[in-house]
Amino acid sequence: MPEGDSVWRAAHQLHGALAGQKLTASDFRVPRFATLNLRGWTVGEVVPRGKHLLMRLVGPGDERLTIHSHLKMEGSWQVYPPGGRWRKPGFTARCVLRTPVADAVGFSLGLLEVIKTSEEDKAVGYLGPDLLGPDWDPEEAERRVASAPDVPIGVALLDQRNLAGIGNIYRCEACFLSGIHPATPVSAVADLPALFADAKQLLEANLGPGRRTTVLNARGTPVGRAAGRPGYWVYRREHQPCLRCRTPIRHGVLGRAVPRRPVSHGASPASISTSGGQGVSAPGTGMPAAGTPELVTEERDIYFCPKCQPLLGAGDA
Repeated sequence: MPEGDSVWRAAHQLHGALAGQKLTASDFRVPRFATLNLRGWTVGEVVPRGKHLLMRLVGPGDERLTIHSHLKMEGSWQVYPPGGRWRKPGFTARCVLRTPVADAVGFSLGLLEVIKTSEEDKAVGYLGPDLLGPDWDPEEAERRVASAPDVPIGVALLDQRNLAGIGNIYRCEACFLSGIHPATPVSAVADLPALFADAKQLLEANLGPGRRTTVLNARGTPVGRAAGRPGYWVYRREHQPCLRCRTPIRHGVLGRAVPRRPVSHGASPASISTSGGQGVSAPGTGMPAAGTPELVTEERDIYFCPKCQPLLGAGDA
C-alpha cells in the first residue's frame, strides 16, 4: 500500500498540473458518480491527508466539491499531456479529468468519492495528526497511541487514527532506528516522541525524486540510493546481515483482530471500493461498521534485527 510520502508526491504532481485549471471533461467510472459532470469546474488545490488525496474544486456558482481518493494497494494517479497515451490499461481507470494543459487519470483507486468540501471532515476527520501535514502534533499523536498501552507498537503505528502517513515500510524502519521490536507493547516503549521523530525524518527524506531509501547518514542525507548499497535497514532483508551489528535480519508477522467486512450492495459512498467490490464501512471513516462482530486476523509482515531490537514486555515474536 502506498505510504505517506508516495501520496504526498502524487498530490504535489497533481497540484502542479491541475491547480488553477478549468476542467474540459470529467469521467467517473464508478457507478455512484457515473453521471456526474464537472466540466467547467476549476481545480483549486490538491492536498494530501495521510494516505488520502483531496482534490478541491470550485464550480461556476462558487460551489465547492472535493474529489476524495485513497490508493489502497494498487491505485495510482498519473498525469499526461492532453490526449496522451496512458501507461496503464484503460479498464483500470476509475477517474479521468481533462484540462487544456493536462489529463489526470486515477487507476485502480481503492476508494473514490465526490463530497462537499465543507464535509471533508466526515471523510478524513477520524485521522490522527499527519506526519507530513501542517497539523502534525507529536503530543496529540503520543496521547492517542498511549491510550491503548497493551497494543503492540507496530500495530499502533499503522492505525491511521493515531497518526497518519505511516505504512508497513516506515513502521519497520522507524522501529529499527529506535531499537524497538514491533511487537513490543506501547507501554514498554520508553520514548514515543523519538520514534515518531524517526518516522517523520524518514518520510521527509523521501519527498524528492529517486528511489525510496531509509538509510540516512548522521546529517539525515539519504545514502541508501548509492549503487550496491541496501535501500532499507531491515525491510524485506530477511537473512541478510544487519547494517549495524551483522546479525541476520528476521521476518515475522504481526496481526490484529478486525471485524470481517461483509459484502453489501447498499454501501454508502464512503465505502465504495472500486478495485474489489463494496464493503460496509462506518460513514466517512473507512472503518468497519457496527453490527459485524465476527473477527478476523489481519496480519502484516515485520522485519527486525533480534539483537538491535530486543522484545520488551511481551512473549517472543
